[in-house]
Order: sequence, then C-alpha cells, then structure tokens
Amino acid sequence: MKEDEELQDQGDQAPGWDAIDAVLNKRYPGVEPFHYGTLISYRLGGPDPLNGVSVYACEEPAPHWHYVTYGFTELYEKEFENTEYSGFGFELTMRLAREGEEQPPAWAINFLQNLARYVFSSGNGFQSGHHLDANGPIEAERDTPITAVAFAEDPELGQASSPFGKFQFLQVVGITADELDMIKVWNTRSFLDLAQKRLPLYLTDLTRTSLLEDAEIRAAAELGVRTEGSSTGVLYFESLSWEEKRNLLKSNSYTLQLGAKQAETLARILAGRLLHDRDLSLMGPDTGVLMIPDVQNRVVELDNALHLYLNADAVAELTRRLVPKESEFQLDTMNSLTIRIVKTLMRDPDGNIVETIG
Repeated sequence: MKEDEELQDQGDQAPGWDAIDAVLNKRYPGVEPFHYGTLISYRLGGPDPLNGVSVYACEEPAPHWHYVTYGFTELYEKEFENTEYSGFGFELTMRLAREGEEQPPAWAINFLQNLARYVFSSGNGFQSGHHLDANGPIEAERDTPITAVAFAEDPELGQASSPFGKFQFLQVVGITADELDMIKVWNTRSFLDLAQKRLPLYLTDLTRTSLLEDAEIRAAAELGVRTEGSSTGVLYFESLSWEEKRNLLKSNSYTLQLGAKQAETLARILAGRLLHDRDLSLMGPDTGVLMIPDVQNRVVELDNALHLYLNADAVAELTRRLVPKESEFQLDTMNSLTIRIVKTLMRDPDGNIVETIG
C-alpha cells in the first residue's frame, strides 16, 4: 500500500466515504491525515479489501497514531440487502502508541487489511466485545507480548450513519495472551473498562507488559469473574470430537476428545458459565457439544451433537481435572462420560510445528 491521493479524491464523490470524513473532520478539524489507498481495487482482483486507511498523529492522552479504515461500510452505492446498516456495519480503528517514528508504521495497516480479508472471505463481521487470538505478535517479527486483540467501540468516534445505513467505529485493542484468557473467563467490556486506568482511549502499546501483573487490576478482574461469570458462550475447538460406546446391559457411554490447549481454556470458562446458570457451546469442525447446567448429570445425543447436563459437582470435577496434559479419564461424578485429552500442535504460518502442548 502507498499514499494514494487519487483514491481520496474518489472519496469526495462517495456518500459513504463522506460520512466517515464528516466524523473525522469534526474530531480533527483542519488536520490533514496520512492516507494510504490500494493500487488495485479488491473487486478487480487486488489483494487489499479496504479502499483506504487514514492515520492521524495525536498527542493526548499520550502520543499515538489513530488509524481509521474505509471499506467495511458501503462507500459508493448500496450493495448489501440489509438497509439498516451500511455494509458490515462498522469501520475499524486502532490507536498505536508512537515510539518516535515520523510516519505511521505500515505493519498496522497490513494488520487491518488482514482482518478485512477474514471478514470479506468469511462474511463474519466483528462486534464490540469480540476478541481474536493472533497466535503470535500482532506485529510480525517483533518481540512483543501483544499477541491478541479485543474489539470495543472507539471512545471518541462512536457511531454514525450514511445514506446507506448506520455504522460504528470499532476499535482494535492489542492485548496479551493472559489478558485474552481473562477476557474469555470474564468478558471483554468489563476488562477493557478496568484496563482504561492503564490504557487511556484503549491505546495499543507494543512495549507494555501484561496489565495482570498489577496486583490491584488482577484482584479486581478475579472479583469480576466470581460475581459476573463469563460472557463467552461459544468456544471453537479444532480437535473436538466425541464417540459413543453402546452397551447391551446398561446405558451407553461416551468419550469426549479435546486438545490439551482447549482443555485448559474449557477448565477456566466452565465454572463462569454453568455455575452462573448459563449454557456453554463447544464447536468443532464436524460436530458440537452443548454443556447445560442441571441438577442431574446425564448425556443426550441430539442432531449429531452431544448435550451434557452437568450439576455443580460435575462442573467442579471437570474444572479440576481438565489440565493441558495428554490423558484419559472417566468422571467420578458421571461414569457414562470419559474425557480424552490429546496433544495440541501449534504451527507457524508455513505449517511447521513450533510448539507441542500436552
């Protein structure tokens, strides 16, 4: 990508582009941003789905770059059937702490384009409260603990509308792996509210350490988990599977298989869902498992999915025994269910195994 004045000129004639500019001109009156556009449009086979990214140099509350995308919404004409929202209903923003550079780092623009590729190829948009594990530093080739992102409404830009529908400015917030784990166990909004003490305007700072190293923040987060439970209702597991063993003289039994990394995640979230009277769905490539709070433990097969009804004792046992280590065990509280934990192989973008968990 490079600075592209021609694409910006096109935006002057585009109602959707004008709507984004109207919000930015109000926030940054008289300020000329850095603007980066695509050489070949995505429609014509270009690699970049976004039409452009504008970046503003900000000084308060700390020096940072404010990135804003153009392209998740409809810029030139109405194309989506949904008339209430423009395009996917959002544009992404990101606030990146400055480290003395004179121009916005290009890696952040590429990262936003990668997020766009996911949205455009899958059709799945982002919403406030969502989170995403990048499985590595969000700036490739950099030694930083920021390896995941969360999404929240941009605290300054908020929501807007165009002739093509309403939309939201959705900010990408860089977080650490343990912060992502805490968000899964608790919820994104509450954690980011707590994080604002250290990350004003949800600033992404690649040089920082985990907020959970602060004893006060960790204690507040753990209290939130206990009192509010978890807002994570669905977990996606690559290694999820189950099998049934039929018995002639007694009820059938089942074996549920999980990857070691997945087992640890499930253990942390289980109590925050079921002990707060909330279901938890596990989704795999070919099947699903629904975990449901109940007073009586039982297993029900329904529409190629396994429904596990679990009481507090079973939840406590699972929480204790789901550890990231290869093993197989039958539940004491539910002898019709066996848990099999297999190794998780972590791979780099080229498919090479870089870590084995379990």
